[in-house]
Amino acid sequence: MGYRVAEITSLEWAERPPKPGEGTRVAADITTAAGLQQSRARVWRYPAGATGRRHRDHAQEEVFVVISGTLTMLLGDEGERVDVGPGSVVAVDAMTPLQMRNESDEELVCFVYGAPPLQEGADFLDDVPLPPRSA
Repeated sequence: MGYRVAEITSLEWAERPPKPGEGTRVAADITTAAGLQQSRARVWRYPAGATGRRHRDHAQEEVFVVISGTLTMLLGDEGERVDVGPGSVVAVDAMTPLQMRNESDEELVCFVYGAPPLQEGADFLDDVPLPPRSA
């Protein structure tokens, strides 16, 4: 039996290129820090108003766990809006279009986990309009 511990406070954060007019997103590589072999993971920090790239993974299902802030996900071909807060989990099947967004005024911190650890490719998609919040 083996195990590894990755402390979020000691991780190295790498900047990801922002879209024009947005703050810089940063990510910490949990895959390497925890020595994951059957999955892949990162912790993401999105400043207020930042958006990720809309895409669909060919082989991985992805799990999003909100640590702090509010995560707005646009899911499916039409971009159904789902807003979730700390402690919430969003699971997305392979080949489902998705986009992470921070539509709040506070930083978003989110743990993102994918399995299997295959990099079978992803399709990068055009953004869709942001639907209003559900009532």
